[in-house]
Order: sequence, then structure tokens, then C-alpha cells
Amino acid sequence: MTWRTAVSVATALCAALAAHTAAAAAAPGDREANALAHEIFKQLIEINTTDSVGNVTTAAEAMAKRFRDAGFPAADIALLGPNERKKNMVVRLHGNGRRKPVLLIGHLDVVEAHREDWSTDPFALIEKDGFFYGRGTLDMKDGDAIMATALLRMKQEGYRPSRDIILALTADEEGGCCNGVDWLLKNHRELVDAEFVLNHDGFSVKAEHGVPRVFELGATEKVYADYQLLTTNKGGHSSLPRPDNAIYELTAGLTRIGKFQFPFELNNVTRAYFEQLAASATGAQAQDLRAILESPPDPRAIERLSAEPAYGSLMRTTCVATRLEGGHANNALPQRAQAVVNCRILPGHSQEEVRQRLIGVLADPQITVRYVADNGQILDKASERRGFAPPPLLPEVGKSLETLVAATWPNLRVIPYMHAGASDAIYTSAAGLPTYGVAGIANDLDDNRAHGRDERVGIASFYTGNVFFYRYLKAITTP
Repeated sequence: MTWRTAVSVATALCAALAAHTAAAAAAPGDREANALAHEIFKQLIEINTTDSVGNVTTAAEAMAKRFRDAGFPAADIALLGPNERKKNMVVRLHGNGRRKPVLLIGHLDVVEAHREDWSTDPFALIEKDGFFYGRGTLDMKDGDAIMATALLRMKQEGYRPSRDIILALTADEEGGCCNGVDWLLKNHRELVDAEFVLNHDGFSVKAEHGVPRVFELGATEKVYADYQLLTTNKGGHSSLPRPDNAIYELTAGLTRIGKFQFPFELNNVTRAYFEQLAASATGAQAQDLRAILESPPDPRAIERLSAEPAYGSLMRTTCVATRLEGGHANNALPQRAQAVVNCRILPGHSQEEVRQRLIGVLADPQITVRYVADNGQILDKASERRGFAPPPLLPEVGKSLETLVAATWPNLRVIPYMHAGASDAIYTSAAGLPTYGVAGIANDLDDNRAHGRDERVGIASFYTGNVFFYRYLKAITTP
């Protein structure tokens, strides 16, 4: 079944199921579940889990304690990892065994955040102007809290699903030595083996000015890659400036990269995505969306749509400089300058292919381009790893999703989506576990503060997402 056909089938789901879902809108326990989700959310935000000075194990232990206190047997809770700071927490809610398990994944680590850059303390959950502020509020301790709450609520209800539900809260998705999902798959596959995976990393409900517009079902994603650009020369006295000093040379190369655009390219997921957008768009935007779907596509329409990063990032591989350093003294010509260029690569293209393309764009043999591995190791050659093809849409995943989305956000369409970032789905998909991105969090297209200053998520969005995910998980596991 293709993604397009699957979405059409889901749209035609029988009215009886929709009515059943709508009737559950006022289900008892929602208020208590939202209070619990807030409590867990606050606890996680206020545990620093950055790679530099934080500790993922502290957060994993806090979650393990909650599950023990809720009556989960010790044998169903695992706390393990490669070192004392990078332990992962895996918990299992047993079902009746009629179906293979579903695995829920979420990372506990967050990117760096410095207090002097923020208007609030990044490691305190602050409620202000209708938003929760704090590092990880959007990426992705909101999702961690929501998934944990769903399992705790099911346990309290005595719910026995049709399949085991496994929750893995892990380390180092944002970088570091020891990606938790990768480590678990390689060392303890038996703990996380499943028929399919739900990845809560992100927000599925894209909104404009607070109005939800579309529900994006994660179908595939770009490949993440970092590259080190390095140039050196003999330096010298700053009173005798030369145009070939290391900083000038490197910044000239970065300017060439900044002006370069990788070729426009659509795959089956992004084509279906833009087709769905074109069907409901109006005016000039509708014309542009239809124009990029033509053969050949209209380059002017591509240029206009690319001005919106949320669209442009889906049309091509992107690379951007994210770190820069150079020089050794204020009164000396720099002998060394280096930068990190971060790329998000379209499926079908490898990390090494992009490294070679960057070398060609720089066109400067004095600038070396090397690959930065996930563990920080600098390598002369990148890997041939490519993005994964979208998995087939399992009927229980698509049908229940379409129904519950319609009940939660009337008239909202579910469409397949390619994640322009990167997530742990690359590991589960490579391991043969079909992975779908599902998160009932709504966020404005122009207010994505993940990894940025004053990261935030809407308070109402968080609570709606909490109830939505619980109901969705129950819908796909009801005997």
C-alpha cells in the first residue's frame, strides 16, 4: 500500500469508529493525567541532561523510580548503558501477547543552553504567556513526559493491551559518545524488539498563527552529518597583514558554501506532502505548490517556496556553518582556523557524497574537509550511510490515527512527511523496525525554538498532546 493510498483509506474510515472516539472526548481521568504529565515534565526539565555537564542517568533513574512506585515489576524495568552518565531506561507494560510489541522511543538528553543567552533559566520549567519555557520543552522532554504518563495511566487503570508496550527513554540523540537507541539495539535487542516503533521526537501538528493546519505523520527523514573545515598557514605579525591568513581563507570558503544550493529533489514522501498541501492551498501559494510538482518544475516557484525554511528544507540537502574558531593571539595573524558545517542530507545520498560535494564547492586545496563522527572522532572519509525508505503504513497505525486526529482537530488532514532534521528513527529503521513519527503537539511554523534561545511549547498544546497520545496508543493496542 502506498502512502497516498493509505491516507485515502484512512480518510474513509467507518463513521462508527469516529463516533466512538468523539464520545471518548470527555473520558474520566484526563485532568489527573494532565496533572501527572505536568509533574513529570517539570521534573525532567529541571534535570540538566546536556552532554557537557548534565547527566542522563539522573533523569533515567527518576523515571524508573516512578514506574517502580506505580507497581511495575522490577523485572520489567531496565536501567542500563555504556557508562555511568549515559544510562537508558526501558520499561514494559505487558499485553496479552496476541501481537508483537510496539516500541515508543524518546531521548532524555538536550542540547546545550547557557543562562546568559536566555531570558529565563533554561533548566527551570517557567509558565508564561501561555507557554512552558525551558530547555527540552519542545525537543523533547514534553514527549518523554507524555509517553511516560500514558503507560502510568494504563497501569493504574489495569489496562491489558493486545501487545506489549515498550518505552525506551535514551541518551545522546543530540550528540555524544553513546546514542542510547543504537546501543540498545546492538547490545540488548531483546529489550526493544518490536513490530513497529512510534517516535515522539518532534511535533506533528503544524500551525499558522495558532491555527492547526496539518498533521504530519513522519515517514522518513534526512541524514545528519557534521564536517570539519580546517585551514592552516604560517601566520605572522599582525602589523603585516596578508589576504591569505587562515581566517580570511576559511571565511571565504564558508561564503561560497552559504551561496551554494544543492539540487532540487522530491521523493515519494515529499511529493505526496506537497500534493496534499496544494490541494487545500489558495492563491499564489497554491500555484507555486502545483508548479514545483510539474515536470520539469518551475524554478521561480521553487525559489519562492524555498524562502520559507520549513518548505525549502524538504526540497534539497542543506548545509550551514554552525561553529567557527580561529587565531591564537590578538596581535598575530591566525595560523589556524576551523569551522563545523552541519548538513541534513536527503534520503538516497550518502555522507561521503556530500563531503565530496563540499570539497568541490570550496574549490580550495588549502581547506581540508573531514567528517565528524557521532562520538566526535574526526575522520578523513565519511560513511556511505543513506536515509531509509519509508516503511509501509500498517493499517492499525494509519486508520486509528486518521480517526483520532479528526476527533481532536476537526478537518485536519494526516499527510506523510519527511523530517528535515534527524532523530533516532534512523537506528530503528536500519534495524528493520518500521518507524513512524507521531506526536500530538501543535507548534507554529514560524515559532520553532527547538535547540534555540527561550525554547518553548504551548501549554494548551502540551495538554492536548498528552490526551491525544494516550488515546491513540490505546486505539492501536485495544484487544
